[in-house]
Amino acid sequence: MHYALTSIEPAKEQADCFIVGVFQNKKLSKIAEQLDQASQGAIRNLLAKNDLVEEIGRSLLLYSIPGVSSARILFVYCGEEGKLKPSDFRKITCCVASVVKSAKWDRVVNYLTDLEVKGLDAYTKVRQSIELIEDCFYSFDQFKTKKADKPAFSAPKEFVFNVASADSAKAEEAIKQAVAIITGIKLTKDLANSPANICTPHYMAEQAKALAKEVELDIQVLKKDAIEKEGMGALLAVAQGSEQPPHFVVLEYNGAKKDQKPVVLVGKGVTFDSGGICIKPAAGLEEMKFDMAGAASVLGTLKAIALLKLPINVVGIMPLTENLPSGSAVKPGDIIKSLSGQTIEVINTDAEGRLILADALTYSERFEPDVVIDMATLTGAIIIALGAVATGLMSNDSTLTNELEKAGEQSHDRIWALPLWDDYQEQIDSNIADISNIGVGGGKSITAACFLSRFTKKFRWAHLDIAGTAWRSGQNKAATGRPVSLLVQFLLNRIS
Repeated sequence: MHYALTSIEPAKEQADCFIVGVFQNKKLSKIAEQLDQASQGAIRNLLAKNDLVEEIGRSLLLYSIPGVSSARILFVYCGEEGKLKPSDFRKITCCVASVVKSAKWDRVVNYLTDLEVKGLDAYTKVRQSIELIEDCFYSFDQFKTKKADKPAFSAPKEFVFNVASADSAKAEEAIKQAVAIITGIKLTKDLANSPANICTPHYMAEQAKALAKEVELDIQVLKKDAIEKEGMGALLAVAQGSEQPPHFVVLEYNGAKKDQKPVVLVGKGVTFDSGGICIKPAAGLEEMKFDMAGAASVLGTLKAIALLKLPINVVGIMPLTENLPSGSAVKPGDIIKSLSGQTIEVINTDAEGRLILADALTYSERFEPDVVIDMATLTGAIIIALGAVATGLMSNDSTLTNELEKAGEQSHDRIWALPLWDDYQEQIDSNIADISNIGVGGGKSITAACFLSRFTKKFRWAHLDIAGTAWRSGQNKAATGRPVSLLVQFLLNRIS
């Protein structure tokens, strides 16, 4: 779908459908008022019939209105004039996208970006609209064989936003950035939605190679022998129960001068997590194909910034493995040696993500990074704490925390910071090794981050626990593509 801008009065605009707002008590928005005048009051007369339900996002589609060049007008209820909140705007946009999705229109002109929304400028309204529309239109049907099972919709050829001429430059930038971001999000979703018998560690490595070739990234793929040579004992311990060999992928995007220290992004890449010997319950176990969403988001982010040609250096690291039970699997009570040299007592084999991240975080030291950010579907405890709304954030640097929080608000890919106090560290001490892979007592998301912090002493670091936000559960289970939008915004802020 092509996105474009217009500043032409609706009387002179041609489209299959106009999308306009109506406020409480049938008060017309500025654009709706202009259309009503062109129709000589026909719109007011039609709305007076009370067919438009006064509930945020509800809509009424009217056809063949006299004096109006568009074949249709979609009237959308927007609440009380002047009191539209960002959450209202997002809900309205999603509702509109659902209507457009069910139609077969070639050209749509959206006048909702003209509406005043508290705290949102033209740039943000356009960018968020595109991301929400594309999320609504996304489908994953590669494995459907019956045409009847496939979605019966087609996107418009052109979706146009009406913005004031003074805002056109910012809105153009919003379209450019949003299109790159949604392209990265789609890659992340497609990988995360793929079944684990297809999306293996080797498959993920091959997708990384394809991306590197497509957008000109430097790539290094370490296979099992090289991983052993490096001394990544934590990654190897998780992988030893599976017949699928582990891979360790390093991608480099060099958009700035060589002496600029890179941002390193580390993504957990467990392509299927059974829990290992400490096997998970059967209910919902198929969703553990999403346990590589962190690694997928690294690829999605790199694709987006490469398309935007951002002047920044970024390194993406993906430790890739399955976590399965077998006669060779790591066992509770085993002690393993990580790349850092620290020894780890494995108490719970289902606390495997932090093990592979430990080696990846240690490996990132060699890039002398400015900051390191890891993203991982790490703990069920973060879902109890924050649900599916916010990603959990823990960091050893307050400035980095503030940067990520700002980016989260700007992108609406929000995060919430939890403490990483020394008081929690004793919960992961082991009496027979340097560290235990699971904490004693409560605060499981925090003690998981405490574990990771033992491998981040040499750089500024933040941990994003995306276990609640990387996918939606249930019958309509699907990847969300988070936190790609957040990460791209974070990187955009660093070059502004």
